[in-house]
Amino acid sequence: MYLFHKIKKLLHWSDRKVPAINLDTKLYQELKPFRLPLILTVLMIMIGALGYIIIDNFSLDDAIYQAAITFTTVGFGEIAPISKAGRIFTITLIILGFGVFSFSVGILIEVLNKGNFVRIFKERQMLYKIARLKNHFVVCYHNEYTIELSNQFRENHIPFVVVAPNNDLDKIAQKYKYPYFVQEEPHTEVALLKTALSRAKGLITLSENLADNIAQIVTTRLFEKELNLKRPYFIMSQAKNLNDINKLKKLGADSVVSATKLMAQRISAMSVRPDMENMLENILYRRDIPLDMEEIEIPDTSWLRYKKIREAHIRDITNVSIVGLEEPNGKFTPMPQGDALIISNSKLLLIGTGKDIRMAKNIIKSKHKPEELKYV
Repeated sequence: MYLFHKIKKLLHWSDRKVPAINLDTKLYQELKPFRLPLILTVLMIMIGALGYIIIDNFSLDDAIYQAAITFTTVGFGEIAPISKAGRIFTITLIILGFGVFSFSVGILIEVLNKGNFVRIFKERQMLYKIARLKNHFVVCYHNEYTIELSNQFRENHIPFVVVAPNNDLDKIAQKYKYPYFVQEEPHTEVALLKTALSRAKGLITLSENLADNIAQIVTTRLFEKELNLKRPYFIMSQAKNLNDINKLKKLGADSVVSATKLMAQRISAMSVRPDMENMLENILYRRDIPLDMEEIEIPDTSWLRYKKIREAHIRDITNVSIVGLEEPNGKFTPMPQGDALIISNSKLLLIGTGKDIRMAKNIIKSKHKPEELKYV
């Protein structure tokens, strides 16, 4: 049982397996046209069995069997001698059976040609897969940013769901290997329910249209208030200029990235230090180098408040390095000295392996001084 829970945690699966949006009703609506052929088939077998009982005195089970093989025209022959009247009845049953069969095939072809049944069935399967996810990211809109982001998420085993209004999203998902996807307008309530946002870690909206990103952020924050979550969603977006970045942050985005600004910063850094090109990328994003970087805020209850960095001994205990210190007023100190003071709501920028950073987070957020410091 313990191993099973560990596997579930690795795959980001939760115990709940039923999606918030149930498509069974839509599926049954598509199956409605098959009711008449089914009723006619049962009715014809009943009439055929009754006819063989009355005309040729068949037993009930023989009558049903003879009616079934006659109606379906399988050609097994007579299971008992049939009278002249019985043969006329058999011919009539065969003709009627052929008519019902042709009618049923016509309905089947019509339903399949519409494509709704197959589409709803596939979507239903996808929603059940998404319902098992937990702590995933919901990525809104499909574009070049989404494609690159999905590649990074897959390499780092981060679960995500892509939601976009594209009519051919299933083909797009197959081409770019989106494991989970939902074809809806991302800012609608239906989309939020289908993507299991209630159990997601955060949302990333990457539309090139500012209005779409605004609508998505506002809708998500309203949805968050309805759920009354203890920890708010982490919402990221992208914008083209500083004015748009400020707008999105005021509306509730935690982080807004500007592709133009990032490219300018990258080119500037490469121009100043060409020998350092791609060094950070190689350290943080290569799969064979398991280093990570994370920013951790000091809570009001942390034992580290009003302690100097050297007193924390984070490096000695967890093998994690503090490479930055941001004060509550926004002042950032790169590579802080050991006598730098750690206060409430300041942030530490840590670099190390994912396992070591998780250990460091537990120590930093603890109310009590760790036992490990007795041996340092």
